[in-house]
Formats: sequence, C-alpha cells, structure tokens
Amino acid sequence: MATLATYSYLRPSGLNPDDRRLTLQTSGGPAAHPRFFNGFLTTPEPAAVGLLAVAEVARTRYYQPIRPASLDPVVTGGRDRLRFESFSGCCGVYARLDVLPDGLDGEITAHGTTNVDVNPPLRQALAGIGDRDPMHVAVGPDDLTVTTIDDGPLVEKKVPLPGRWLRGFAEAQVITAPFEPRVEVGAAEATAFLRRLPSGSDRSVLWVVPAGRTLRLTSRPVPGAVCLPGAGRLVALRPFLRFATTLRAYGPRVGAGSGPVASTWELSTPTLRLSLTLSPEPHRGFSGEGAVLAALAGDEVCDDADLVSALLSWDPTIDIAALAEEGGLPVERVRAALVQLGTAGRVGYDVAEAGYFHRVLPYDAAAAERMNPRLVGARALAESGAVSVGADLATVRSGEESYQVRFTGDVGSCTCPWWAKYRGGRGPCKHVLAVRLVLTRNTEEPAGVGAGSGHVDADGTRA
Repeated sequence: MATLATYSYLRPSGLNPDDRRLTLQTSGGPAAHPRFFNGFLTTPEPAAVGLLAVAEVARTRYYQPIRPASLDPVVTGGRDRLRFESFSGCCGVYARLDVLPDGLDGEITAHGTTNVDVNPPLRQALAGIGDRDPMHVAVGPDDLTVTTIDDGPLVEKKVPLPGRWLRGFAEAQVITAPFEPRVEVGAAEATAFLRRLPSGSDRSVLWVVPAGRTLRLTSRPVPGAVCLPGAGRLVALRPFLRFATTLRAYGPRVGAGSGPVASTWELSTPTLRLSLTLSPEPHRGFSGEGAVLAALAGDEVCDDADLVSALLSWDPTIDIAALAEEGGLPVERVRAALVQLGTAGRVGYDVAEAGYFHRVLPYDAAAAERMNPRLVGARALAESGAVSVGADLATVRSGEESYQVRFTGDVGSCTCPWWAKYRGGRGPCKHVLAVRLVLTRNTEEPAGVGAGSGHVDADGTRA
C-alpha cells in the first residue's frame, strides 16, 4: 500500500551542550506540534541509549539489508509515562522504550501520540550523555520556538510515516496479546546470552529454553520454549545491557512440532523497559501477518469500535472488563473493537503489563479495510452471492474456480492454493473470511472461524 502520513517539524531536535536540555521536536498527533512532557529524566544515560535503540531499529532493514533510512519514532504521552515506538525498515522488528513513572521527574502536560524527530546530530549528542549529566527533556517544541521568528527561518523537515507501520502496529497488538512470560534471567546471564548471538542478517529460527539460571539454545521447539527467529535482530538490545537488571522473553504456548512464532524480548530497569518484538521469520513483516482479519470481518465491529473509542481514557492500561461493562458489550466484542481501533493506530498492547494502552495516530479508521485486501475480497464474495453454505461444507465461487471451506472445531480450512501453501499458519484466506461473513449475517457463525495469522510475501503478493 502507498498510504503515507507526512510529518513536518518546526526545527530539528537537539541537545543544548550548556545546560543539557534535550528538546525532542514533534509533529502531528492531537495538534500540529504537541508538547507532552517537560522535566528531567531520572536515569538520563540509559534513557538516551534506549531512545537510540528505538531510532536505530527504525533506520534498519534486517531482511535484505540496504542503505539505512531514517524514519522517526512514534511517541505517546499517557497519564504517567512516555512510550517511544518504531518498526524496522522491513517491518519485521517492533521496538518500544517505555519510560516508567519513576523515570520521569516532571509533568506530562498533554495526552496523545505523534512522531519525534531523531536526527543524526541528535543521535550523536545522545551517544555522549553520561549518567551524571542532568538531562532536562521537553517532548514537543518550546513555546518560544512556535511563536518567535527573530531567530531566523524555521527549519521544516518532512518525514513520511508509511501505512505499513500502521498495519504493523495493528498486527503486533493482536499477535502479542496472548503472549505470556516464558523465560527470565538476571543481568549477568542476559549479557552472556545476548553477547553470544550472531550480529549479522541471520535467518535461522532457534528456540530458547531455561536451563537453571541460564538460557539454552535449541533447534527444535519443546514445551515452555520461546521462539527466537533471526537471532541477529536482537543486536539493538546490546548497548542497553550495561543498565539492565532483567531479561524477559514472552511468547505464545508452543509444543513439539510447533512452527515459527513471534516473540518479545525485553530488557528492564526500575525506570525503563526496552523491548523488541520479532516477527515469526526474518522475511515476514508484521504489516502483512493478517492476525486482524478475523476480528475485522464482523459486521458489528465498526459500531462497537466507535463506542469503545468514546470510552477510552489515557490510563496506563486499558481495562477490557471495565469497557465491556460500561459499553454493555460482551468481552469478545470489546476485544474485536480494540483490533479495529488498533488498525487505526488507536491502541497498542504491553506484554509486560498484559494490557492494552491508548495511542492515537493520524490515520482514518475507515482505511482499515482497504489496507487488508483479503478482507475486501471476502466482502465482495459474500455480497455477490458466491457463498453457498451446507451442513458440513461451504462452497465459494471465486472467478472460474470453486473452493470448499470446512470447519473443524474453531478452525476453518479451504481447498484453495493459499490454504495448501500455508495450512492456516499465516491467516485465513478470503474464502474462509467470506463464509464467516455469511454465517455471521445468518447468526450461525461457528466460534473462532478464521482465527490465526496471515502474511504478505516479500514481493507484496497476497491471497
């Protein structure tokens, strides 16, 4: 997709060498140049290293590396914390730095989400910050910067934020929602483990299991293991090791014979959490995983999303049960509504706190469907009368071919080439989705039809 959101900055971000005041210029969000925070970071050196890691991921393409590009991280100001997020150029790594309440000594002056200008001079300045350097941070342009023209012409920097990032944000929050903590080790063990991993464009899929106080690598999945696809993609965590107290890894439940799955790797301190979420395989970007398709296929999801959106607040985490009670909706419909809002950049998921958080990106929620061609195709099939539902099988006419869709438990299978190639491991095909739509409208939908994840191949093709 060619969807872009273009941000412009009043002037570059910078660090004043005299008073160590860091000004992170913003653009977009709830205002043209919102200001979220004004105060000190209590642990400046690790915060600077963490922000550099998020910015480094944004300029790196891990699969088929090319010349680095600069895409500026997204920052969200909530009630008591700041979150900096980015995706890699290949969209296969999602990075986030959470500055927790104890990491802030100042006031969060606004709630919202925008892009932050992290330019080359600022990266160089951040690299020179020591832990004894008091660092004052203003996230957003200084008031005088906005109103004064005596300092000469303002610098405008335009940065396109690709629609692929928006799809990645949506997919990541759905994929990570079922994650649970799988392994945890202390600082020394974390250092030993991350230092021995490859640094290059490694494309192997490994598995990590706890072994006493350490971690052991294996080539086969076993119960309790966490997937490590493309271990070299964790290289951005290494500079943060000298500050971290704990390494945790999160992932879904796996067993012997499980295929590659996504995982989250987190280094934490009492004031900061730096995490990287890796796509199931190095060549797969989050933007095409298709995990959102099942939730978006319901006819009621848009109305539910409007209701849930009106009920959202800027609390550190979103209480699904409270939203369900306040909105008079079943919990599962609230979850589906959050998927819809995630596709519009409105929510994210924090595996460390096992909860959703509020985020607002400048995208139109109506763009969700056209960003998912399989869903568009499914709606066209359902509305054209191409679906015939029988007692055990449904038949879907697609072009010159007809395909049979069968449900086993909560999983739909199909005779189309997409199912034959991926066996449902990369999301429902448009035929399964079309049957789901028809069954939903007939109030006969089997539970969980179409659940799973999806994929966009390297050449951008879809089922």
